[in-house]
Amino acid sequence: MLEYLLDLAAATLRLSTPLIFAAMGGLISERSGVINIALEGKMVVGAFAAAVVTLSTGSPWVGLIGGGLAGVLLAALYGVAVLPLKANQIVAGTGINMLAFGIPPFVAKILYDVTGSTPAISLAERFSVAPMVLAVFLPLVIWSFLSHTRGGLWLQFAGEHPSALAAAGVNVRRIRWASVLTAGFLAGVGGATLSIFLSSAYSRNMTSGRGFIALAALILGKWRPLPVLFACLFFGLADAVQMRLQGIQMDGFGKVPVQFIQILPYMITIVVLAGFVGRSRAPRALGNS
Repeated sequence: MLEYLLDLAAATLRLSTPLIFAAMGGLISERSGVINIALEGKMVVGAFAAAVVTLSTGSPWVGLIGGGLAGVLLAALYGVAVLPLKANQIVAGTGINMLAFGIPPFVAKILYDVTGSTPAISLAERFSVAPMVLAVFLPLVIWSFLSHTRGGLWLQFAGEHPSALAAAGVNVRRIRWASVLTAGFLAGVGGATLSIFLSSAYSRNMTSGRGFIALAALILGKWRPLPVLFACLFFGLADAVQMRLQGIQMDGFGKVPVQFIQILPYMITIVVLAGFVGRSRAPRALGNS
């Protein structure tokens, strides 16, 4: 029993790792006042770029950085749309997600003459533990930054009272730009862990809605680093449980269809949000460009 629980805990942390990186990126962006529903798209390009760079260099660390930088490029495009051009942040984020899903097939066709995936990455060129360690410490670093630094205070004021921050002589748009780009990097890293940590290649739609689950964790955690971490672990646990339930037999009913088991994390996400979203207060200036 103890061995089973330890295995379940390890699986939970592994499956939570991409969510933690993406959710922390979303937290930084939204605490500065910029809605970020484009986490899914940034994870997609991050996963693809990380696989390509790792295959080219043989280093998962370089691949991880490559995935993060791909997320930054997509975040820069989003930032141009919503900050100087003041586009609707929901619409712009949706557009970024749609664009992101079209990039990997196009580039993969050029590089590998396929559109669905990249070649397999060898075990020696993939991570085994490091991303989990980074994911555990990242919320602590962000909590410390928000709570104990001047930059963290400015970031929070940009999302709560931007006019007061501007009156104090701080450039609100610069703070939001930095937050959006940082969010893009972290979401890209989250995507990278899918292709060079949890898997051995990039495959089409491998994010499977994790960017939106990260947003759900952000809301459930009320835009605070440590509660968001625990929310990600909760969703990771749901994913780990559904993997172990596949193939289960029920007396009198036979084998439970795998499709019903696979939707478990998404059903839990909907139920949890339905119960908690009304109790969460978003930053006051969220969505106000």
